[in-house]
Amino acid sequence: MRKSRRRYVRKRHRVVWPPQHEGCCKENAQARGVGFDGCVGGGRKVNRIVFGTDGWRAVMADRFTFANVERLAQATADYWSRNPPECSERLVIVGYDRRFLSEQFGIRVAEVFAGNDFEVELGKGPMPTPSVSLAVKQRKAAGGVVITASHNPPIFNGYKIKSNHGGAANTALCNGVERMLDGQPVRALPLAEAIKARKIRLRDLRPAHFSTVRRMVDFKAIAGSGLRIAHEALYGVGAGCFETLLADTNCRVVTLHAGHDPLFGGLTPEPIPKNYGQARAWLRRNPQDLCLVTDGDADRIGAMDGRGGLLSTHNIMCLLLNHIVRRRGGSGVVVKAITTTSMLDKMCDDFGLELRVAPVGFKYISEEMLKADVLLGAEESGGFGLPAHIPERDGILAGMLLLEMLAFERRPIRRLLADLEKKYGRHCYGRIDAHCAPGSGPRLMEFLKRNPPRKLAGSPLADVVTLDGVKFVAADTSWLMLRASGTEPVLRIYAESSSEQRVQSLLDLGRKLLKAGGG
Repeated sequence: MRKSRRRYVRKRHRVVWPPQHEGCCKENAQARGVGFDGCVGGGRKVNRIVFGTDGWRAVMADRFTFANVERLAQATADYWSRNPPECSERLVIVGYDRRFLSEQFGIRVAEVFAGNDFEVELGKGPMPTPSVSLAVKQRKAAGGVVITASHNPPIFNGYKIKSNHGGAANTALCNGVERMLDGQPVRALPLAEAIKARKIRLRDLRPAHFSTVRRMVDFKAIAGSGLRIAHEALYGVGAGCFETLLADTNCRVVTLHAGHDPLFGGLTPEPIPKNYGQARAWLRRNPQDLCLVTDGDADRIGAMDGRGGLLSTHNIMCLLLNHIVRRRGGSGVVVKAITTTSMLDKMCDDFGLELRVAPVGFKYISEEMLKADVLLGAEESGGFGLPAHIPERDGILAGMLLLEMLAFERRPIRRLLADLEKKYGRHCYGRIDAHCAPGSGPRLMEFLKRNPPRKLAGSPLADVVTLDGVKFVAADTSWLMLRASGTEPVLRIYAESSSEQRVQSLLDLGRKLLKAGGG
């Protein structure tokens, strides 16, 4: 068996710790890198804008206002005017999701770019984020902007910048835009005038995206498979995508929660088990071959088996890697977030693939995809990227690859997962969030580094990794990780082991370590 070359991708980016205040809505705050900018309440500047690893997000009518979005669009236009990307046109792609007022925010962004002498292609209706990302790459645009808060609660909205390669904006771009804020007055050209002057063109970005996805999979195999597929759209922009892709094939697609509901049916549009209740009940009554789940802007994927059985994002990434290597003959570097399953490590060892481990945040994976021969990028939250496509997550493509896998294998997905567990062992996973005092994260991390446990669920400690937070790895490959959120007084505790009981034991140990450190 060939051994993989494992490498850690060091975090070279600043971590923003926004000030906390009494009355902060903890349940709505986001994990580090999201660029969350505070909750409703006193004691902070309403005009403050801070980017994270996936754009800027804030509560609508609090900080996410038309005035602030226009300021940010002007700063983005100023940055691209002064720092035009190489081999790019003076063109910007603008899209938006289904959230309340997203269309109006998207129009305001387009008007500002038009007022700064950019040509703009504005999405003709709500669009999946990967449709915008691909359009940026294919059209050789200077970049793109998407109005979306992805999986956040309905009261949020967000502003994502896409670099000229279609991936998430890197830190240099985000910092540059922040520095440009309020450097120039907002210049905007009203939509009607901009359309008349051909500065803004309305365009459906999905057909080009869907055509590309069809070319990237064995569409003939999928079309003739006769698969019965459910799609839990969670009221997001992914609704109808798989129905359109698989129209006029032997497959049958049923989309759940496809309607346009800015309140997302009382849920957060995130592909996690707590949001699967209604879909699971439907699947028990109406068995399918697979149920795909997309988040609010369709850049991430989750899944259930045909009877509502849960499949974790860790299960999905291992199934995808196995399929891409064994069935598609893929080779190259695998980049994974540090919080993902160690089964990927074992698979890379088995396949002789180099594995790179990145901090939490897909932008770190995206940066590796731009500079290396990457086969697959994967993160815990359901983001999967293939650099032959775009250096960014695409929930639609990932879903189609799962369908291709089922079409090739002609076996239930549970059996395919059982085969992997038989070869690489069972891997159970758990995560909890523990509240801690504001600003205590760095102190707790230092305590953990100085006071590592001797054993993890009975197995001797083998390694301590400090790439992002502190990760304790046992000799039997079980692991426990504690990581401070950069935007709220919360510590994330992650664990993986060979049984649910051992995972619970590790999570309990994490709580004890947190308490011992004064958290």
